[in-house]
Formats: sequence, C-alpha cells, structure tokens
Amino acid sequence: MMETLHIYGRKPVEEQLVRQPRHVEAVWVKDSMPTGPLQVIIRLASEHRIPVKSVPGRKLLELVGPVNDQGVVATLSAVEYAEFDDWLATVDVAANPVVMALDELEDVANFGAILRTAAAAGVAGVIVPKHRQAPVNATVFKTSAGTVGLVPIVRVTNLNLALRDLKDAGFWVCGLDAAAPLPAWKQDLVMPLVIIVGSEGEGIRQKTLETCDIRLSYPMTNGVESLNASVSAALLCYEAVRQRAAKV
Repeated sequence: MMETLHIYGRKPVEEQLVRQPRHVEAVWVKDSMPTGPLQVIIRLASEHRIPVKSVPGRKLLELVGPVNDQGVVATLSAVEYAEFDDWLATVDVAANPVVMALDELEDVANFGAILRTAAAAGVAGVIVPKHRQAPVNATVFKTSAGTVGLVPIVRVTNLNLALRDLKDAGFWVCGLDAAAPLPAWKQDLVMPLVIIVGSEGEGIRQKTLETCDIRLSYPMTNGVESLNASVSAALLCYEAVRQRAAKV
C-alpha cells in the first residue's frame, strides 16, 4: 500500500534524494529563496529527473502547514507497508535476525527515531499495528533522518497474533518490563529475536507482555520510572547487536 505525503526542510529532503530518490515525485522550492542553500537539492533532483517547482511561500504553507520548511518541500509516494506473510517469507531465521514490534506507539518523533535505529542496526523489519499507531508523516521522516523505507515496515491487524506467528517461525519475543529482575546485558540475545517497544504512557500492554518469552529491565535511579520509548528500543537493539558481534 502506498500513501502520498510531504516532507520539508533541507536535510530531510536532501537525505531522501540521496537514499531513496525513486520515491520523490516533485520538489517544491520557495521562489524568493536564494538558490545557493538549495544547490545540492536542485542538483540531486535534476540528476534523477525529478521536477523542481519554484512556487510562492503560500504554496509551501498549503502543502505542509505553518512549519519551518526552510524553503523546500518534497512530495513523496514513500510509505510502502509490507504484508506480514510476504515479508516473513523473505526473513532468514537461521541468521538470528532482530525484528522490532511497536505496541501502539503514538508519538511520531519516537517512531521516526526507532526507524532510524532499526536502519542503523540492520533490523530485519519493524512491525506496527494498523490501529492506535503513529502514522508515517513528515515528522517521522524528519526524525528518522531520511531512513524511512530502508527497513520494511510491516503493518498487521492484530499484533499479538503476529507475535505468535513469529514464535512459531522460531523467534523469541522480548519485552522491557520494569518489574523484571534481569537486566538486559545479562540475557543471551543471540537468537531470532523480536523486541517489543511499548507505548509512551502505558508501556507494553499486559496481553502483549504475556506473549514475551523474555522480560528484561534497565535499572533506574533518582526516582526515574522509565526511559523514553525510542531510547529503550535503541539500548536493547544495540545490546543484541553487541552480543552478535562478540560471538563472531
């Protein structure tokens, strides 16, 4: 499934043109903007035969609203969700892949940061529910630093059923639980692994937590109850990466 959207700002647009130009339909630049700061963007668009349209500032406002667009907007057809069964058929379970599953994550900035971590760490896929999940929008693109699309985003109707299917396929499901006595760095994570990322307010839902084979925690001090969702995801993801590197 494809959905059209707009991203804005020089760095996100440039990153998109470098990483995934095939998804860029058009670039819009403010007609009163000096071309100097946009030279790289204009050159990249030209190289990939992407139209660059010089328009009044009100057109950019119409496309993305009252944001700091830095004089440039790109129109994308870039949100391609993978079907669960099709995606799973491509995953080499024997290679001990890491998959991330988002349990009703609602903050788009966290979503973007998690997608960036997933791309950097070589995650095999990010599974998201169809409902009560932050959409892929301009903020997600901005916080992901142009990495949206580098890792498959797999959208499912029922996250818990998808987790059970992954377990049947040989994956172990791991979630962070403040009540868990074992810290993340003491658990062997070199296995086909699903890392569940809970929502910002509630964390992992109880029924989803019950699907976990492994529950881990990070020690908290000074009265801090939990870490930001994207920080927790990054820490656990890279602990899995570290352990794999140590066994090579």
